[in-house]
Amino acid sequence: MGPLERLAPADLAATMTAYRDGLRLHQEAINRLNVYPVPDGDTGTNMALTVESVVSELGGLAGSAGASMAEVRKAVAHGSLMGARGNSGVILSQLLRGFTAVIDGAEEIPAPMLAQALEAASEAARQAVLRPVEGTILTVARAAGEGAAEAAGRGAGLLEVLEGARDTAADALEHTPEQLPALKRAGVVDAGGAGYLLFLDALLRVTDGRALPDPPPLGLASSPLSHEAESWRPPEHGGTGTAVEVEGGLRYEVMYLLDAPDETVPAFREVWAGIGDSIVVVGGDGLWNCHIHTNDVGPAIEAALDVGRPRNITVTDLAEQAEEARWVREGTGGVVEDEPWGPPPRTAVVAVANGEGIGRIFRSLGVHHLIPGGQSMNPSTAQILDVVEAVESPEVVLLPNNENIHPVGLQVAELASKPVRVVPTSGIVEGFAALLEYDPEAGAEDNCEQMAASARRVVAGEVTRAVRDAAGPAGPIQAGDWLGLSRDGIE
Repeated sequence: MGPLERLAPADLAATMTAYRDGLRLHQEAINRLNVYPVPDGDTGTNMALTVESVVSELGGLAGSAGASMAEVRKAVAHGSLMGARGNSGVILSQLLRGFTAVIDGAEEIPAPMLAQALEAASEAARQAVLRPVEGTILTVARAAGEGAAEAAGRGAGLLEVLEGARDTAADALEHTPEQLPALKRAGVVDAGGAGYLLFLDALLRVTDGRALPDPPPLGLASSPLSHEAESWRPPEHGGTGTAVEVEGGLRYEVMYLLDAPDETVPAFREVWAGIGDSIVVVGGDGLWNCHIHTNDVGPAIEAALDVGRPRNITVTDLAEQAEEARWVREGTGGVVEDEPWGPPPRTAVVAVANGEGIGRIFRSLGVHHLIPGGQSMNPSTAQILDVVEAVESPEVVLLPNNENIHPVGLQVAELASKPVRVVPTSGIVEGFAALLEYDPEAGAEDNCEQMAASARRVVAGEVTRAVRDAAGPAGPIQAGDWLGLSRDGIE
């Protein structure tokens, strides 16, 4: 059976599943390419999660095997909008939405329409980015559209159009370091562009049955398009412990969904243009996914309140996230110790933390053994076990300081050759509180009990705003009301 001449609805759905699988396969390799605009090592993860949302939306179609093109198109567009994560995920969402806009009303996708869809994807993404930068996923997407259009213009079939798109995009990706100094300094190609290339690989898999490319060896962190990895080694670091600088000095990433009339969005964009960069606003029909890098978190959120209602607000400290990624990427054993003072205590404390500042606080409270890690970069069982075994004290208390790391700590306790007790700290503040009850000369069991009780006395909370009317334990809630949230619910 030869290659397909047209893509049916089921073929488009299968492409998204193959794309999800390809991104998961290459996720870590793409993360390691991620140096622009922030070296936080999450581009592969964010793109994979965005497409995962699309696949979930497709899975929810009633009788998905016989779904119409309109249903598949809507699922791809809506799923990518709602699931977009990070700068790369939001741009990918717009690429997919631009692609599907062209096929609205069609039941099959022939070669000329596919070329139009790839060109429209590129144009839609560029329109969504306030200040387009060459050498990024935008450059690779434009090249894909141009390669497809050139092939379609000479009457090529579906497979040849796809091959033209991929070859041109791959060549553009290889040249991204020549366009973006951050990539050239690091010796890598653009991470987002490498992730988008896998979309074309997924289309080729469905059209012609080709296997998805294998990921490169992680030690080389090369582009998924090539195994000539020596040219694309990640940057070498001296491990000096200095803070990681973010591109343009903008420290925070702010993201949210915005319910607002379409006609108000241009004014909203103008406000954001004055307070940040890496601005991407995608969506339509009253729902928008908004992303910005800024030093002014408050105004970035207040701008949304002027035109509509923001929800699912997330704020990420990019400098801390990048530092965390660097710690784990460069760490050989993860041990950071103070100068020893006398003989080792009966019970030593090993803590998981990221950042020099937080590390200094932990050490001042009695921690001599730090393992780099946190929410987005979890140390492995082997990493923690190596540190625990290296500790000279006969007993150890472990502070995971993250719910994701707690079960790993329990595995370490079972494998260690000495008594190890895990205090179930779910955050840095709980770790600080636990150390207030630390007794170096008490046993691990007694320390764990007292430190856990101290950690539990920490009350975590947040303030948010109701997005709709509801009934709560404290009485009626109206849209726009400010709410206090604790572990027990609404206060």
